[in-house]
Formats: sequence, structure tokens, C-alpha cells
Amino acid sequence: MGGGRKRRRRDGSETPSMHPRNRYAAAAPDFAALAELYPSFRPFVSVSGSGRASVDFTDFSSTRELTRVLLLHDHGVNWWIPDGQLCPTVPNRSNYIHWIEDLLSSDLIPPISSSSERVKGFDIGTGANCIYPLLGASLLGWTFVGSDVTNVALEWAKKNVESNPHLAELIEIRNANAAPSESETVVREAASEKILEPAEDVAMPKPHILVGVVKESESFDFCMCNPPFFESTEEAGLNPKTSCGGTAEEMVCPGGELAFITQIIEDSVSLKNSFRWFTSMIGRKANLKLLISKVREAGASVVKTTEFVQGHTARWGLAWSFIAPKPRKIVLGSSAPAKKHHSFMLQGLRREHGAFQILKSTEAFFLASNLSCKTDSSVFSVDVTLSDEQIEAAILHGDDYAGSLEDSSAKLQCVVKGISFRITVFEQIPGTLLIKGSLLNKALSGTFSSLFSRLEDALRAKCLMTASLWEYQHHVWCAGCLSGFGERLDMTTMGVLLSRPPAVARTVNHSSDTE
Repeated sequence: MGGGRKRRRRDGSETPSMHPRNRYAAAAPDFAALAELYPSFRPFVSVSGSGRASVDFTDFSSTRELTRVLLLHDHGVNWWIPDGQLCPTVPNRSNYIHWIEDLLSSDLIPPISSSSERVKGFDIGTGANCIYPLLGASLLGWTFVGSDVTNVALEWAKKNVESNPHLAELIEIRNANAAPSESETVVREAASEKILEPAEDVAMPKPHILVGVVKESESFDFCMCNPPFFESTEEAGLNPKTSCGGTAEEMVCPGGELAFITQIIEDSVSLKNSFRWFTSMIGRKANLKLLISKVREAGASVVKTTEFVQGHTARWGLAWSFIAPKPRKIVLGSSAPAKKHHSFMLQGLRREHGAFQILKSTEAFFLASNLSCKTDSSVFSVDVTLSDEQIEAAILHGDDYAGSLEDSSAKLQCVVKGISFRITVFEQIPGTLLIKGSLLNKALSGTFSSLFSRLEDALRAKCLMTASLWEYQHHVWCAGCLSGFGERLDMTTMGVLLSRPPAVARTVNHSSDTE
């Protein structure tokens, strides 16, 4: 159950074994101690000759009893599920809860307008286990709506809520199969006209996920989902090392997780003002890049990812929002926290935005500001140096510095002139780049943070504008083909489209959203 040995990425950094606030991050559960405290758990614990206690994770009854005991012992939650239902692992599910907690506290986007001070979440497909609402309510006092479609899941989710009177008022279980309203039908038809293309060979019609389940007057801080990962029951039963149960409705859907999460993205376009964050767990890393691209095509303003690791099992988290990010407040000088290293990820990139192209864009960004640059293409790095005059100008006349001239003059007394730092570009996987910034001389951390933040904004804007332009060109071409005028889009016309500035694409995309 523990985090296991940490693995190394290509750039040498370590993957997180477990969220640091996860109560199991420091030490795995003590099976022997739990067996002494809970007699019902004792038959499922084996002790080796060396005295090491273990549990058979290939046995459903063992994993279910372990989950029951951990929820009761560590969270004060009474819990049970019938045979065959999906049995969650508590440490893994806790990772997801804590990541959402990070998103909500990150201040990346402003909170939604709500009369309630409690955080409110929506769990898509809560299952008979109802694990996310129970953990979120018990750990953090969050309120939840948990949705599902099967009678067994709805019945047992309600039983698990009712078995915990101290949490019952925080959790509502909702039937997602309720008849859609007329307004929902209109919204769903509008969503189907968006640029998002369904995954290939995905069966229709689509089930209700968010649209038609979320009420018109409701607003949520986030939604979360552990989607059906598989396309068939045969595929779902391929892992012989674990036995977590799971019904066909919980494990399988036409098109697998790619199709299911694609519909969440489509629904999020219609409900962009009802949620602060949309999130989902992803079981296959190969799907992560595709889904990031779909989220960006949908017009999300912020996209975040993470990796959940428990033992030898890895899952990925995807989060996005349509709320405009808060303006960055850049504070220059020694008042900023002393931080010598910064980094950010660029994900879902098209081929024209490879590591070399981003490296050259980074160089161009600093050269445009009249900074001295030295680029080493062999190691994909750019060394940047500020002159004494540039540092003084940044502190005395920086647009984002709110202090008085006297304050600025005082800061100049402790400035280390000739700041130099290095920007390095790493390719994680195709379409995903890590950009790292490191100070080489003594830290003038505020100025360094300011410049690096502006670099991040510039690179993200460049990638987004290129994607929007491509999307505009593709939309015009498809529209011409569908209306019988495809043959008129000759090379001259395409040349005009390719020469249009990104601002045109942004204008067209904005107007198409309002049509």
C-alpha cells in the first residue's frame, strides 16, 4: 500500500510516490496492528517467517475488508459494498482529493460566486462505494453531489452515506438517469455543435454525465471522476495482480475512458460557468495528450495535470477551467520569496512546437527585451544576463512594482548586479515540454520570478494562438467542404488563411462561441 521506490524521469527529477498530505505517504498501513484491533480483518492477514504482515490483493474479500478497516480506523467512516462492486483503495483515492484541494487553494482562478462558504464538489459516477464524497467530507468538510445510473450503486451509495450521520447532511446521491429537461436538450444539442470531435468508433447515443444532471441553479467548485477505463469486459479483466471488483457499468463503456472524458469536456463547454474546476482521473498515459488537446480546443483558460502513484500503479489527473486566471502580481526585489528555481509544463503541443522551436522562442523573448543571451542547442539551454542598468530600471520603474521611489532606492542598495540565469527545455513525452529556470549567480529572486512568469505567459500564448489559428483554418476548410465549396479552397485561399495573424483566429473563435 506504500508509495514504493521513486522512479526517475528523463530530466532526472523524481516522480511523486504519494501526495505529501496523504496520511499514508510517510508509512504504509500496519496490517499486523490493524488485525489486532479488528478481528474481522485478522483472517485476511498473513505473516511471513520474518514477521512481515501482508494482504492478498488478488482476493476481493481481502481488499474490501482492508478498505473498510482503513476508512473506519483512519477516517471514522462506516462503509461496506456488496460482492462484485468496485472496491477502491483508500490511499489512491486520497491522492485525488488532496490534489483537488491544491487546485482550490492555488488561487490560479477566482472563486465562483456562492452564498455557501463550504466547498461543493460533484462526483461523476460515485459508485456503490461513494468513496470520494466520504473522504472529501470526512477529511475536509466538503459538500458533495454524487451521481450514478444503476440501482445497486444508488442504493449502496445512499446506505454508506446514511451509515455516517455526521456526514449525511454533506452528501447528496443523485440519479443521473432522471429524464432530461427541455433546456437540457437544447444545451446538449448546442454542445454537440462544438469543434470537439468524438473519439473514433465511439458508439452513440451518449449517457448523461453533467448536462442534464446538474441543475440550472447549481454551481460547484469542482467535479471529479474515476471514469470507466476500458472498452470491453475482456480488457477490464487483464490484470491478474489485483482484485478490486467492478461491474460492467463501472469499468466499461463504448470507446473507453477517452470517449467518456471527451463527453465530460463537451459538457464542460455548456456548463463552463457552473464549475470552477473540471477534473478527471485518467488510466492511460497515451490518452492524456489527446485529452489535453481536446480541452485546449474547447477554449479552457487553465489546464493542469498531475500523476497519482500508489505502489506500482500510476494514474494521471487532468484539470481545466474556463474562468479567466487572476492577473499575476509581480513583485520585484528582495520582498519576494528567495527562490532560485522555477519550472512549468507545456502540454498538448503540436509538432511545430518541439523542444528546439520553444528554445528559439525563449531566446527571441529575451532578445526582444534587449537582454544578452547565449544559446546552447546541444543541451537545449539559454543563458540570460541582465546589465546593471537593466536591473536598476526593473526595480525603479517596473510597471508592476507598487512601492514608492524611496522603497525602490532602498532595494537598490542590496541588489546583486549582473544577474544571470539559465532556461532549459526538456522533452518529457512527444507534445509535452518542461521548461526550467535556474539562477546562476546570487539570487535577485523577485526579478528572476518576474521574468520567468512573463516567459511562461508568452510561450503559453504563442502555443495557444497557433492552435487557435490551426483550428480556424480547419473550421473554414471543413465548412467549405460540407457546404459543397471545398473545391474552391485552392492553394491561394489557403495561403491567405495561413498568413492571417493569430488575432484573427482569436476573434473568429470568440464569435463562434457566441453563435
